[in-house]
Amino acid sequence: MKNGIDLHLHLDGSLTPAYVIRQAKKQGIELPVWYEKELVKYMTAPVDCKDLNEYLEKFDLPCSVMQTEDALTEAVRDVCRQMETQGLKYVEIRFAPQLHTKKGLTQRQVTEAAIKGLPDGNGFEAKLILCCMRMEDNEKENLETIRMAKEYLGKGVAAADLAGAEALYPTESFETIFQKAKESGVPFTIHAGEADGPESIWTALKFGARRIGHGVRCLEDEKLVEYLREHRIPLEVCPTSNFQTKAVKGEYPLKKMLEKGLCVTLNTDNTTVSGTSLEKEFSLAVNTLGLTEKEIERLKENAEKARF
Repeated sequence: MKNGIDLHLHLDGSLTPAYVIRQAKKQGIELPVWYEKELVKYMTAPVDCKDLNEYLEKFDLPCSVMQTEDALTEAVRDVCRQMETQGLKYVEIRFAPQLHTKKGLTQRQVTEAAIKGLPDGNGFEAKLILCCMRMEDNEKENLETIRMAKEYLGKGVAAADLAGAEALYPTESFETIFQKAKESGVPFTIHAGEADGPESIWTALKFGARRIGHGVRCLEDEKLVEYLREHRIPLEVCPTSNFQTKAVKGEYPLKKMLEKGLCVTLNTDNTTVSGTSLEKEFSLAVNTLGLTEKEIERLKENAEKARF
């Protein structure tokens, strides 16, 4: 995908099987023998997932080997290498530091290790988005993530985010986190309007989100569509993963979103878990969703303008 831009790319959902095997061996983590040949199948979600929660199960194995500084640095390098090889010029890689502290690392160590894996400038550019998580009783950890985003903003980190099971943990429960982000001057996007409806998007906007992760359910509320259009709020849509997780059933709304003048960008979400690439997403947009050449160009222009 020559000069492509991917603004919604999860680190732990986009790693190569070779990376997982290499790190497991380094760390003395035993994997079944068959993993070496079949691992890509184990890391890729079914086309027909029951829901978002089944999709999220595919992150368990990658996360289990991403608990050392070396593993995190190499993970970022692994994803950057893939994207550069595919012809992309810019990516924003998101991950949740708090998920990588199970073996004693602090969020600071996690963040610094990830930054170390970013390219040092050879035409390809990547930045990190630090995700807070939708979980119970983790406000302390989420606030620490915002502190890390503030401290390393402009030093490899571009923004913060909120990820996880949206339907189980409503966006409105995380107001304190993003109030702190606003006070700290940390720009943020929020996963909203994926597994939950328009109200989740409204809440994210009320918090001060500069972009919306997914946002495909926005068309259910015409006033919301008007607001998004008027304020040019970028929407980070990811068709393949949305089909897998049942966030969208039936006709995918990308063309309608563009026809309504929304600032839509096209992204992968998780290249390994969804078995996709940015080039595949654009092919899907043309061959399955019926986008015109002009609409494809608009998606690319939107991504250029929407980057943090």
